[in-house]
Amino acid sequence: MGFVAAAALAGGALAGIVVYVGAYDIGADAPHSKPVYWLVEQFRDRSIAVRSRDISVPANLMDVKRLQSGAGLYTEMCSGCHLAPGLEKSEISQGLYPRAPELFREPQRSAKEQFWIIKHGVKLTAMPAWGKTHSDELIWDMVAFVRQMPKMSPAQYQAVISSAPEDHDAMMKDMPGMTKTMP
Repeated sequence: MGFVAAAALAGGALAGIVVYVGAYDIGADAPHSKPVYWLVEQFRDRSIAVRSRDISVPANLMDVKRLQSGAGLYTEMCSGCHLAPGLEKSEISQGLYPRAPELFREPQRSAKEQFWIIKHGVKLTAMPAWGKTHSDELIWDMVAFVRQMPKMSPAQYQAVISSAPEDHDAMMKDMPGMTKTMP
């Protein structure tokens, strides 16, 4: 038992020294080593899976109005980082580390996981917690659209976003934290 306590103390002291001297380069332009990246991915993926498992997916996830609403939200809030069919990489998307997944090209997570990620965000990735300002209904609209995007050509994407029902400010006028105060 004494050996385990001594080893834990030594490990904690070593970790403290590494943190204190700034030995680990946290810059977004200095990628993690493969073992560190693997560990971060495992930690992230397991955390999301555990926290999203009891979420109920709405039966009307593929409703046309939901997809149109999601298209408008995605274009305003997500396409700069995650891109979309026919969009070129942006300054933001090129500077992110870890890189934001290009949701129209990459394998999809489950709808439950997508909802959880959009609502709660992901620490140290620049993925915001949209649940602070967006209702669950609007988040499900985004999930619905993201799930359809891989099937879209650039022309189809443009057609869908042009049919979005309202501009983003109009959609957000009644959301918590979004009221504007006049000077």
